[in-house]
Parts: sequence; structure tokens; C-alpha cells
Amino acid sequence: MRRRPLGRTGLTVSELGFGCASWWGKPRFEERTALGLVHEAIDLGVTLFDTGASYSAGEAEPRLGRALKGRDTSGLVVATKAGTFHAGGGRIARDMTPAAVVASAERSLRSLGLEALGLLQLHGPSAAELNDKMLAALESLKARGLARAIGLNSFDPAVIGHAIGLPAIDVVMVDYNVLRPEREPLIARAAAAGKGVLAGMPLAMGHTRPLLARLKGPRDLWYAARALANHRGELARGRRFRFLHELPDLTGSQAALVYVLANAHVSAAVFGATRPEHLRENAAASGLALPADLMARIRAAQG
Repeated sequence: MRRRPLGRTGLTVSELGFGCASWWGKPRFEERTALGLVHEAIDLGVTLFDTGASYSAGEAEPRLGRALKGRDTSGLVVATKAGTFHAGGGRIARDMTPAAVVASAERSLRSLGLEALGLLQLHGPSAAELNDKMLAALESLKARGLARAIGLNSFDPAVIGHAIGLPAIDVVMVDYNVLRPEREPLIARAAAAGKGVLAGMPLAMGHTRPLLARLKGPRDLWYAARALANHRGELARGRRFRFLHELPDLTGSQAALVYVLANAHVSAAVFGATRPEHLRENAAASGLALPADLMARIRAAQG
């Protein structure tokens, strides 16, 4: 697994990160399989693991902690998110006050069984919430040795653009994939400012594949229902990229990942997997090159 620098943090990460969220963290997903995926990812050279306090109804962080228990984590960068939390009944609540973010980071350390977080990210803040008090609180976590790097993730380009100008922010996570080429200028700006850039949703949530082709078990029904409820636009745009799943030398997932990693400004692409064969397939994308004719087809489909 190849590695890349995480901006100017002094950290290096595997260019593919494992996302510990969604179905992976749910109690309905067998614990042994979930933990086994983390262990195999480590064996495959993955060093970046990304989760959040609110993920999987609050179950993802503790599960990742159990997966890492007894393991040497000195070479890993474990990232989590603060500012949102599970409020029961399937609801995600939000508290982006500095005190709540600090308390969330401290709880995350206990849940994960770590002495320090590799990366603490604010989970979808507004630009106004990135005020002096918040930035001071985040800096205090670094000063106390509780977080090695500070960042945020957001689907709002204006928030990312604002964060790029803040010295306290080391890393930004953006939704970047074949359906989101418009993120590329923002990614270039972030890299030029010395920020690490994580690509979230690099597989476009599977929306380049026909929906029915994905249905092989209960987990697939759950993801399909979520796509129909929340991502109909992406499903429609994804039809233009069906050719990614008909390539002779790359799988569709590998092609999507190689596209993201072809952007030298991206530190890592973070994907999720609930099947060992998918984990191995995705991990094998590290180090692959995107043929020029395939990039041309992707650009044409992007329009």
C-alpha cells in the first residue's frame, strides 16, 4: 500500500483509508466480520481509519476500539469526528460549541481505547462556527497531546474554502469522486495552503452501478433504500458511468478509486467495505495508473 503525506501535519497515511461507519458499525452486522475487516485492512497496509462519534447510531467508535484492542496502533492514524452525536430513535443531534467538541474528543478517546487521536475533525460545521473560541479549543486539544492533527469535513464548498485560510485547520475532507469533478479547484487550493486532503465518498456511494445489481443481502437493501431516499440525483448522474464496470483490467470500484488517487493533491481516499473480497479489491487499487483513454472517457461523461 502506497503512502502519502497528510499535508504539513508531519503524518503520512496510506493512500487508501478504511471508513468505519454505516452498516459496518451496526450491531446487525456481525462483530467478528466487522473486526476482521479492520484486521485485514491493517495487514494490507491501510494505516488510516476514519470514523465518527455519531456514526452507526454511536456504535462505530466503540466497535473500532474493540478492533484495535491489543494491536500496535503506533503506525496508524485513527480519525474521528466531533460536533454531532446519536440522540436516540435514529436521530443525529448537533452541538458544535467548543466545550461540546472537547468533551466529544475526550469520549472518543475512551471509546477507541487510544491516548491520542491521529486526527479530530469537526463534523459539518458552518463557517460561523469556526470562530476564535472554537479554534482555540481545537488548538488546546493538540497542546494537550489529545489530537495530532485537526480538521473538518463538509459538503459545503464555502465552508471548505473558509477553512483553507485558517492556520488551525490541518486537514479537510471533501466529497470527491467521478460525480464531483467540481471539487478539484478547491482541492488544489487546499493543497497549496498545506492542508491534507481526504477524499470522502470516492466510490460515489456505488451510484455508478445499477441499483438492482448491488442487491445481494440485507446490507445491500439498507444501502439501496438510503440511496433512493437521499441520493436520487446522484443515481441519475451515475448512469453515465456504467462503463466503469465493463473494463477489462479494472473493476468499477478500482477505476473509481484510481481516478481519485490520480489527483496528486489527495492525501487519501476513504472507502467503506463490509465484505472481505471488496476490501481486497479496493486495496489492490493502490499504485495503479489510470489509462489516458479511460480518463478521457470519464471527463466526457462528466460533461
